[in-house]
Amino acid sequence: MFRRGLFRKKRTLSFYQKKRVITPKLLKEILSWIIITCLALMLAFIIVYLYGTRVGNVGDSMEPTIANGQGLLVDRTAYKVLRPKKNDIIVFLPNGNTNSHFYVKRVVAVSGERVQIMDGELYINGKLQEDEEGLYDKMEDGGIAVSEIKLGKGEYFVLGDNRNGSEDSRNPDIGIVKDNMIVGKAWYKLRFADNAGGFIH
Repeated sequence: MFRRGLFRKKRTLSFYQKKRVITPKLLKEILSWIIITCLALMLAFIIVYLYGTRVGNVGDSMEPTIANGQGLLVDRTAYKVLRPKKNDIIVFLPNGNTNSHFYVKRVVAVSGERVQIMDGELYINGKLQEDEEGLYDKMEDGGIAVSEIKLGKGEYFVLGDNRNGSEDSRNPDIGIVKDNMIVGKAWYKLRFADNAGGFIH
């Protein structure tokens, strides 16, 4: 009888001891999940704010590469250290006008290069830029590039892939794109209509 009572007492003490041990552990686990969730949300915010933003392409100037209305993910840190390269597709605000929609164009010439459009063809540093894949039509209007243009430091000449349906560096209202006008590099296009999403080349 005495032994049975002792056994019950031990079991009761054991139960309360376990309860005291589990409670702080459970609280610690809950707290750790709260911290992890908060850190994940902060990291997501930082990535979206610093690394990328989403814009919609306006118009058909980049067809067939990017369709009108197609969403793009833009890397806003790409040019913090490096500079735009030839064939990069950039997103910019012409003349830094924050009231304008985002322009999406392809870089065809970079700082220090000479650009000219003659007989509908693009020349860089006096050399014809051959379109081996036949992607681009001959340009009907050379715009300001009819006369040779020398690009200064931090200046870029951009064209739309649909060259006869694009307002780009040929147009005096847009002109040469400068570093301070560039929002970032278009690096991924979202699925739209019949076009598959994917990285931009």
